[in-house]
Amino acid sequence: MDPFSAAILSIILLALLGLPVGHAMITSSILYLLMSGQDMGTAAEQLLNGMFSSYILLAVPLFILAAELMNSGNMTLRLLAFCNAFIGRFQGGLALVNVAQSIIFAGMSGSAIADAAGSGKMMQRMMTEGGKYPPAFAAALTASTAVIGPIIPPSIPMVIYALVSDASIGYLFLAGVVPGLLMGLVQAGIIILTARRRNFPVEQPVPLRELPKITFDAFPALMMPVVLLGGIYGGATTPTEAAAVAALYALIVSAVLYRSISLRSTYTSVLSSARTTASIGMLIAGALVFNYVITVENIPAALSLWLAGFDLSPIAFLLIVNLILLVLGCLLEGTTILLVIVPVFIPTASALGIDMVHFGIVCVVNIMLGLITPPYGLLLFVMTTISGCSLSQIIREILPFLCALLVALLLITLIPELSLWLPRLFGYNG
Repeated sequence: MDPFSAAILSIILLALLGLPVGHAMITSSILYLLMSGQDMGTAAEQLLNGMFSSYILLAVPLFILAAELMNSGNMTLRLLAFCNAFIGRFQGGLALVNVAQSIIFAGMSGSAIADAAGSGKMMQRMMTEGGKYPPAFAAALTASTAVIGPIIPPSIPMVIYALVSDASIGYLFLAGVVPGLLMGLVQAGIIILTARRRNFPVEQPVPLRELPKITFDAFPALMMPVVLLGGIYGGATTPTEAAAVAALYALIVSAVLYRSISLRSTYTSVLSSARTTASIGMLIAGALVFNYVITVENIPAALSLWLAGFDLSPIAFLLIVNLILLVLGCLLEGTTILLVIVPVFIPTASALGIDMVHFGIVCVVNIMLGLITPPYGLLLFVMTTISGCSLSQIIREILPFLCALLVALLLITLIPELSLWLPRLFGYNG
């Protein structure tokens, strides 16, 4: 068996045996180096060079910490109260609140899992209290709205895509705004249709006299995306520095303004962030080493040459990439796909004249949909744990939302301006 085939088989076998994918990639890369007669120390060299030369990676733990502090500091509760005050009065209003809070919370956390585990957990409880909504519907909706989180800036997957593509993080963040809003819009459409058919309840309207107080309470939390994005596009901070500002802002608002976070809960937030970061870090480390193997084997160039034989148009290529990423999203973790699979497509996409920012948005949306695609979507398992519903019940309820999001993905793929309009307003020349 040739070294590359042995490495691939090793990754599959080790993953099936339960070894984390990051560890499996590192082990299999060392096996490749051993079989090909190369210095096995190259694995450590690639890992260290990749980690220590990528200042951009610091944004990942900082965005995770910001989301954890928001949940610990009750910022999320105030945002939910704000959304409910304005939207809850319509039929199916609490379900629409779920969409609205995901759009707002997306501007703060950058992680779909953080959205589902934080504000999503609260929405699940609110929607099922008193039998207002079926638990499986609430869980399915919460999972599908959570995928908006990494599309609207900030976005941890976009940070990782920028690492492998050299695309501008700032322009990637801007490019996600309109697609994220489109995804929220199609989900709201499904809710409106379903609410009438299933006679979902109308929430008790919040008196007008209480709206100013609710808005005032939520205002510091609502300002977080303004502080974050204003710093980036005003030139005051880099995206990595903005992530640090976001974490500090969440801490100050929670501790000083809301007085809702203690030293113990702060420590718990930091510890939880460290654990999540370590998990993501091992995936990145494994991918950095395995990408060296892919480069040595000249896989990207070979794939480009193979695809060139089909004389594909840019649209046809993007549709094929969509199909491949959607299938892989059912089986692999999103970070692994971004770090190992997407770099293989980048040379071909570039050769076809596809804009790297647009391509990044298409890839990230695909990977996020993989989180809710049966049978192995990670968010489906998260919501199974949170809601207590069976996986089959949640899958049955999520299918209409998944179909609507696939329509949104098709529009994002076929109409690049949906992604590039806003970046071009801010000077992007791609």
